[in-house]
Amino acid sequence: MSHNANAISAEEALQKLKQGNETYLTAKANPGNVSPEIRKDTCDNGQHPYAIVVTCSDSRVIPESIFSAGIGELFTIRVAGNVIHDFELGSVEYAADHLGSKLVVILGHTNCGAVGAAIGGGAEGFIKSITDEIKAAIGDEKDGYKASCLNVNNSIKRITDSIDIPGLKVIGAIYDIEKGSVEFME
Repeated sequence: MSHNANAISAEEALQKLKQGNETYLTAKANPGNVSPEIRKDTCDNGQHPYAIVVTCSDSRVIPESIFSAGIGELFTIRVAGNVIHDFELGSVEYAADHLGSKLVVILGHTNCGAVGAAIGGGAEGFIKSITDEIKAAIGDEKDGYKASCLNVNNSIKRITDSIDIPGLKVIGAIYDIEKGSVEFME
């Protein structure tokens, strides 16, 4: 069970993410705490992330910046296309069960190359495992935004079907890479 007795609720975590995204919309730099003091504190006392964010590896999608978060605040899992398989499930389970995080956000985004590749028919090599997963989630959808939403919903389902931790909330969101805004799919 969770070792973090000070864990905040999923609702409080969601409010922090929303407030952080509001700050980010006009920020020129990330206001999150990355000081030597917080590095020492998290080294000595461990991490207590208030939320788990599963998102794409896309270099334009930076959860700590998008949510104005510093060191130790977000447990971020990144994989192209924000797909969920055993490694990602294990990471979510660890953060929820051992670190006490109560909120998981599957953060898709606009202009996703992996979603675009799945819409276009897939890819070759190891990338094919990602585009096949997305293709199964989106079916014949050709609209990029709608396909990203379907892909997020598939990842939510994979987590909720596999992990049963009391109090854990799993929600989806889409990040607009141009505007900087996050639309939560509540």
